[in-house]
Amino acid sequence: MAGFIKRIFSFGKDRPADATPPEADIAVPDTVVDEAAPAFEEVLEAVEVDAAQDSHAEPVAAAEEPLETVISETLAPIAVEEEASAAALPAGFALSEDEPVEAPIEEAEDAPKLSWFQRLTAGLARTSSQLSQKISALFTKRKLDEDTLEELEDLLIQSDLGVETAMRVTGALSSERYGKDVSGEDVARIMAIEIEKVLGPVARPLKLDLSHKPHVILVVGVNGTGKTTTIGKLAAKLSGAGLKVTLAAGDTFRAAAIEQLKIWAERTGSDFIGTKLGADAAGLAFEAFEQAKAKKSDVLIIDTAGRLQNKTELMAELEKIVRVLGKLDPDAPHTVLQTLDATTGQNALSQVEIFRNVAGVNGLIMTKLDGTARGGILVAIAAKHKLPVYFIGVGEGIDDLEPFEAGDFARAIAGV
Repeated sequence: MAGFIKRIFSFGKDRPADATPPEADIAVPDTVVDEAAPAFEEVLEAVEVDAAQDSHAEPVAAAEEPLETVISETLAPIAVEEEASAAALPAGFALSEDEPVEAPIEEAEDAPKLSWFQRLTAGLARTSSQLSQKISALFTKRKLDEDTLEELEDLLIQSDLGVETAMRVTGALSSERYGKDVSGEDVARIMAIEIEKVLGPVARPLKLDLSHKPHVILVVGVNGTGKTTTIGKLAAKLSGAGLKVTLAAGDTFRAAAIEQLKIWAERTGSDFIGTKLGADAAGLAFEAFEQAKAKKSDVLIIDTAGRLQNKTELMAELEKIVRVLGKLDPDAPHTVLQTLDATTGQNALSQVEIFRNVAGVNGLIMTKLDGTARGGILVAIAAKHKLPVYFIGVGEGIDDLEPFEAGDFARAIAGV
């Protein structure tokens, strides 16, 4: 395509960690957009007509991931056109069509105090330690029989791993060790293998189709799941790689969320689109798309209010945002990310199902994997919904959001 090259990159983690901007007692930003733009009124009228005609239509389905091979870390050189950006996408991102490119040279940096795997292990400490203790107690001086397998299955389900994964683990253990002495180490080893089999297919990079300018990412989720902070971290990674990013403060119910996103935009060198408190979020999304397109932004990331999944009116408003964006670009939003709080447990399953139906969620980011997390629920979600899991977060700093790795997660949760 003239003037454009689709490329896949990886990038070094050389940005310093920034503390999360404060959320309390913050004034609304002065800069606002006009929510009553005539063009938006025309789009809104069309959306309302569509909604009336389609009131009994089936919910929005999640976009299927194209069957494409993600390129390996060793990247071959290609020729770059003059108009193409010299950017490098950060780890965890890929372009929608995989074409090789010369890998960027990473600058040497001081070794971190803790490796990513060490931080991940610490984040899953609660789930891992509880599992290990109960498994060790279960298999003390006992041979593997039907009663033991049933107890183990119950234990795994209680740890939020889900029925399907529990059955996979007990089935594999039975075929290998039935009638024999079994140690906690045997169970942990087999559990890690089976969990990785469940998670492997959903551990994918977030693909950006930069033939769309902007590529629209809508971020949804319930209150307190870290949407705004996650957006800031994603913006830092993308802008640090040389992409032009626009952030839109679509959470118009919280002044702190608007100001927080504005601070992230300033820190990451991103453009910011905000509006006044209580304004129409769909109008903000419309204006943000128009401005991002005019400024030739590569990526537009739109924040949304924390919507309780059982609040019908709030969910209807989210669906309205999706419809408005679809009028501006039939493929927008191109990516719908849902943030999940790792401390939530079983409630996360219903949250994913409802947001997927309403907003067409096609990717997940799990946050707050700290020592209090119940990380097993991600395994159950992967087994049931099979949605891509792009990133996981274990802390507040930018470096604490990393691409999801199935093997690391499986070993950390199994304690091996």
